[in-house]
Amino acid sequence: PACSAVHLTGFLVEDNDTIRSTLVPALEELANASVLAMAATADEAKDALHTWRGQWKLLVVDLFLASGTGLQVLESVAQRLPGQHVFVLSNYATAEMRRRCLELGADAVFDKSTQLDAFFEHCSLLGQ
Repeated sequence: PACSAVHLTGFLVEDNDTIRSTLVPALEELANASVLAMAATADEAKDALHTWRGQWKLLVVDLFLASGTGLQVLESVAQRLPGQHVFVLSNYATAEMRRRCLELGADAVFDKSTQLDAFFEHCSLLGQ
């Protein structure tokens, strides 16, 4: 409902406009989230994360960006506040890439093509 308070402030790092335009409303509806900012490149993401540093609760990162990589974004948020969560959402969620993302501090890694339900479930748990 429109009158409910937003419990989850999100930040989306994704360079695909189609995915951005479907992910944002889905996060709002399924996870009671509000997307504060979006970025399409690693540098945009790092700048915006600096600007919004204490204000986001969920960071959703794609691995392949218009410029730079999601791994660079993960490195930039290795030091973050308690209660800030980082999820990787990518078509390239191989076992090796999952391991690297988790080593860099991601809380979870989801495959865009097969794990969207699990992704939204995790997001909605954060938004409660």
